Amino acid sequence: MHTEFDFHYAMENTQVLHEPARRIDTFGSTRFEFQLVSELMDSTNVTRVRQGRIDAEKPLILKPEGFDNWSFDGFGEDGQAFGQWLKDHIKDLAVLRYGFQFKRTDVSEELVHEPLAAVCDRLVGDTRSSGNPMRAIIQGVDDTWEISLLKFTFEMIQKSHNINIFDFKRRGLIG
Repeated sequence: MHTEFDFHYAMENTQVLHEPARRIDTFGSTRFEFQLVSELMDSTNVTRVRQGRIDAEKPLILKPEGFDNWSFDGFGEDGQAFGQWLKDHIKDLAVLRYGFQFKRTDVSEELVHEPLAAVCDRLVGDTRSSGNPMRAIIQGVDDTWEISLLKFTFEMIQKSHNINIFDFKRRGLIG
């Protein structure tokens, strides 16, 4: 079992060396390919390369339901006024929910007997020359590699969020 220190260490020592050119699609699912590169802790010049994919489901709009039935009994004038303001404005509140599927069966790995930096440089170069817009190259921590991968997914959500909100607003799906 990993400690909180292990989680923090993985988060601080994970970096995306090449990010996908595309973001999470607003109106459809998105499939990212990844190569996660990590250095073995007990060997020198041995690098592990994990390959796989992550499927991102289309973002869903979540809106509060039943706000007309909310009661603010027992509050003073300020509480009542805030309650009315909330009822009037909550229609504009929308939250996007992102869903990812991480399938371990799609992950393969190999050991490369080269230094980490050389492997990273080669993979980034290969990805740039292939022009694959959905490939990510991630340098992470070997024993907590899944945390490194999850950090990448959360970064993709952050980078996609404003684009997705814009698309929903443009289609009149949110205010």
